[in-house]
Amino acid sequence: MTVIDTRTSTTAQPTATNTAREWTAACTVDSLVPGRGVAVLLRGGAQAALFALPDGGLHAVGNIDPFGRAAVMSRGLVGDRAGEPTVASPLLKQVFSLIDGRCLDDDTAVLGSYETKVVDGVIFVRGVTT
Repeated sequence: MTVIDTRTSTTAQPTATNTAREWTAACTVDSLVPGRGVAVLLRGGAQAALFALPDGGLHAVGNIDPFGRAAVMSRGLVGDRAGEPTVASPLLKQVFSLIDGRCLDDDTAVLGSYETKVVDGVIFVRGVTT
């Protein structure tokens, strides 16, 4: 079994009270189109927007646009700002970092970020502890 962890080398064991921290199988690596996102419903009900970048990187941020309050970030426009990978909301075009989910246009808004890993060609996503 091949495991590639794209965010962290540690794996916390989930508990019954920590379902947002459990790994959720999202899709296969081959099913993602670089530069396009997919929505992932995580254990516990949270939503993530998962992106594959042209360089092979994987990033997951919150799927709920904090300005429009709609689950649309997976449909956002992928780009970069000064070398940092970004996604622009399809609603009002605010730009968010794909590294940590912070809004680059408004310091008060954040999407949050999620860990990703690949196991045998399947991408898994889980919430980041705070």
